[in-house]
Amino acid sequence: MIPALIPPGQNKSHTAFGDQATFLLTGEHTGGAYTMFEYVTAPGGGPPPHRHDAEDEWFLVLEGQAEFLVDGVWTSAGPGTAAFMPRGSVHSFRNPGDIPLKLLIHTAPAGFEIFFAKCADEFAKEGGPEMEKIFAIAAEHGIAFVAP
Repeated sequence: MIPALIPPGQNKSHTAFGDQATFLLTGEHTGGAYTMFEYVTAPGGGPPPHRHDAEDEWFLVLEGQAEFLVDGVWTSAGPGTAAFMPRGSVHSFRNPGDIPLKLLIHTAPAGFEIFFAKCADEFAKEGGPEMEKIFAIAAEHGIAFVAP
């Protein structure tokens, strides 16, 4: 690996699931070790409960209010709160507030950026995504959407 310094505006940003992810560091920058991205979720938004079979995921609430699903229980989290979801754990987050929720998220190893870009391409299609394709993309990347 070599050091990476990525100035603002040089990052790839994608929109999927109603949310925007701006990838600050990707596997390309970290030798596949991890991905770091800023994630913005509109009021009422957030992903469905899911698990990552190949990645650990950790979060820092930057702005707004979050609620995290851990072990079937939703817990409130304000700015400055950190959360860790190990691979295999069913988890989620949502924005219960009235302003956008901004998170800093890391996944390790890298690869989430590829999953999210593929999903963004599907969401950008006229008429919206074919959810069966989204589920197939998720399965390719070891991500499963599950009932809470």
